[in-house]
Amino acid sequence: MFDFLAALAGLVLIAPIFLAIALAIKLDSPGPVFYKGLRVGKQGKEFRMFKFRSMVQNADKIGGPSTAGDDPRLTRMGKFLKKFQLDELPQLINVIKGEMSIVGPRPEVPSEVKSLDFGTRKIMLSVKPGITSLATLANPHEGEILKGSKDPHKTYVEKIKPEKIRLNLEYVRKKSFWLDMKIIIETFFVAVFR
Repeated sequence: MFDFLAALAGLVLIAPIFLAIALAIKLDSPGPVFYKGLRVGKQGKEFRMFKFRSMVQNADKIGGPSTAGDDPRLTRMGKFLKKFQLDELPQLINVIKGEMSIVGPRPEVPSEVKSLDFGTRKIMLSVKPGITSLATLANPHEGEILKGSKDPHKTYVEKIKPEKIRLNLEYVRKKSFWLDMKIIIETFFVAVFR
């Protein structure tokens, strides 16, 4: 209930920003406003996660699943959206649809989920994926870490993924309404001061 009401209130409050971003994307480059990427949700159920499109059309066919800050597939508007994580705002729609939560492990593409060992996969998929998480707070600048890498996905797997998994497992073990509130408040301050 909290997720649904918070997401609905969020969409109403940011509606003008939402429309402004949508218009800017359309003016900046050809293609749809939204990117709908395949992700794995609770109990392994796949769904389409909404994001504002930050890359050229068919970017997933001309590059890997990890995005560096200097990725040539990023549009001008896309670089701005990624820098301030505004591309994530449409995921409030996924929360309203019941596919995601405000807080939870970030949803992964099927190939990344398959690469996890059975125990880790079972724990992480026991809860709904979220818009923000402990891992998001610990590492809000993934794109900057991947910048300059010849193989961004390999760098992601080696430098980011292990700690991300550890924090996701920690979140599932400690999950509570108050922990969620703490993560939401910290996410708000990180977003504002960025």
